[in-house]
Amino acid sequence: MEDKKTVAFHTLGCKLNYSETSAISRLLEDEGFQKKKFEEVADIYVINTCSVTDNADKECRHLVRRIQRQAPSSFVVITGCYAQLKPEEIASIPGVDLVLGAAEKFNIVSHLKELSKGDSAKICSCDIENVTAFHSSYSGKGRTRSFLKVQDGCDYNCSFCTIPLARGKSRSDSIEHVLENVHQLSENGVKEIVLTGVNLGDFGKGTENFYGLIKELDKVKGISRYRISSIEPNLLSNEIIEFVSNSSRFMPHFHIPLQSGSNKILGMMRRRYRRELYAEKVSLIKTFIPHCSIGVDVIVGFPGETDEYFEETFAFLHSLDVSYLHVFTYSERDNTHALSLNPVVPIQVRNERNKKLRNLSYMKTQYFHSLHVGQTRKVLFESGKDNGMMEGYTDNYIKVTKPFRQDYFNEIIDWKI
Repeated sequence: MEDKKTVAFHTLGCKLNYSETSAISRLLEDEGFQKKKFEEVADIYVINTCSVTDNADKECRHLVRRIQRQAPSSFVVITGCYAQLKPEEIASIPGVDLVLGAAEKFNIVSHLKELSKGDSAKICSCDIENVTAFHSSYSGKGRTRSFLKVQDGCDYNCSFCTIPLARGKSRSDSIEHVLENVHQLSENGVKEIVLTGVNLGDFGKGTENFYGLIKELDKVKGISRYRISSIEPNLLSNEIIEFVSNSSRFMPHFHIPLQSGSNKILGMMRRRYRRELYAEKVSLIKTFIPHCSIGVDVIVGFPGETDEYFEETFAFLHSLDVSYLHVFTYSERDNTHALSLNPVVPIQVRNERNKKLRNLSYMKTQYFHSLHVGQTRKVLFESGKDNGMMEGYTDNYIKVTKPFRQDYFNEIIDWKI
């Protein structure tokens, strides 16, 4: 393995995965590995997988096949949620050499030292109940924004979700250590930090809490902006909303999973709130912060979602003062309670419902943007695109695209929309 010095990464899935891939990359770079682009030939390829949709599973297989064609003698390492849930299935993919479960992904250096190209993949995994350590991570060098992981795992048992099986019990960083990472990111020139976790609002588990964390982060002088990536409606306390409304560093932007606008379906999903609470939170945010952007996660085609229940969801979302939707089509996942629920919604119907909600999302987004035309808002501009343009986001998450200007990169500019 001594001569194996180049490594390339590919990340599937959520912002949390991106922050963890960056942390794994730094571990290997500290050991002398040279990072390459995934499209290039490298000695080792690391694919960090997701398990939320069937598509992520298929994409993982596709990527391995691509590596096989491009660099058949290279080592292929698979980690992430899919690797924890179905290690044997991944190990059976031709070309895979090493499968690292949730407890082992941050021990990648020692595993690579022992690795040799063999006929079968080596699996390093353990029961998810035994995964109790928290490993902090953050994304990217030289980036304007960084995804900072402060929490991992989940104690909720939503009937459609495999995340607790893939990531284990809820656990968190300490506020003290989060602040150390934030100071490091500030020194790296990062202007905006996106706080990420599996169940972010569950931060602290009793000893500390998320409200305490954001109060401390707000005092750090070197960081201009924070965003809360996603927070459950039942954990989004009124004091958090009020705090964000008064903070110059926490951006007027919330992403709050709903999943269904029907209380019947929410019950079958084993969610911990009803739609009335959700509406209450949206209303309170808009009262305190009228210009706030609010994003919504919603699942269509969940077992038992009749036309009537879907229409209930559509009407509920239509009535809410939200800015955009992330629409997911329900897909069956092994070892979830939802598999036992009926009636199953036909795939074609699921896809039609997805299209309807994406259309609604487009209308919501256009309307939200139209309210800000002519306003001047602060935009943090990010690096350029291949087409000579650059983009950035306003404080309330409106994307702005303009011709590239080097002096605008990583700067917060007053911008008329």
